[in-house]
Amino acid sequence: MPVVAAATAALGALVLGALLPGTSTPSSAVSGARVVALPAAVPPAFVPGRPRPPGSTRDLARWAPVRRTDLARQAPFAGATPVGALATHTPEGTAGIVSVMGRRDDAAGRVWVRVRLPMLPNGTTGWVPRRSLGGYGTVDTRLEVDLRRLRATLYRAGRPVFRAPVGIGRPQWPTPRGRFYVQSRLTRYASPQYGPIAFGTSARSPTLTDWPAGGVVGIHGTDHPELLPGRVSHGCIRLRNADILALARLMPVGTPVTIG
Repeated sequence: MPVVAAATAALGALVLGALLPGTSTPSSAVSGARVVALPAAVPPAFVPGRPRPPGSTRDLARWAPVRRTDLARQAPFAGATPVGALATHTPEGTAGIVSVMGRRDDAAGRVWVRVRLPMLPNGTTGWVPRRSLGGYGTVDTRLEVDLRRLRATLYRAGRPVFRAPVGIGRPQWPTPRGRFYVQSRLTRYASPQYGPIAFGTSARSPTLTDWPAGGVVGIHGTDHPELLPGRVSHGCIRLRNADILALARLMPVGTPVTIG
């Protein structure tokens, strides 16, 4: 026990001498103490980089999958007038999605989301319960179709990354103007008429309403590239097959589409 007491006293003297400036440690204490070297510092597994300000969200657009059927309403509360319905699948059998425009809480604290609806009249929007939708997805792409110049341009983060001539609807079957979104990506329709790949949009033909699913306006290839650019379709947007394949590598589902 005397040995332990002496070691404790020596250690205390060392600590006290280190903490109190001007305090000296007796040499007898130092000689009787055992100094243990500290282990080397362990290198960190992760070193955070310099903080950076968040990037711009100006070119981001949101979409969400439809998880359950529900009514879309004129205003964000349960008693508002219905304007349409959510569908869990597209007319082509793919998962249904909607373009997200905003959100609001009602008086009871329930969250409502304003969405674009794939229906006539084109441009219809409505409020749906947030619980009816899945998690949000984001895209930084947008497609613009110029009906006068007969040209499609895809932008990514605000910069053009793709341009191509297009075919659009004939005067009696016009391609509708407005703001839409890419609703589905289709490969099972690959054929000479539709080309190797097609996209379904939320746009609907205002004249061919007796077509299946109400005349979905698609973006697809063609077996008559010599007709492009031109007004040659029933309302769909046609591209040369090489161009639709190039577009398919760049344009994800959920991309906003402006036709005008």
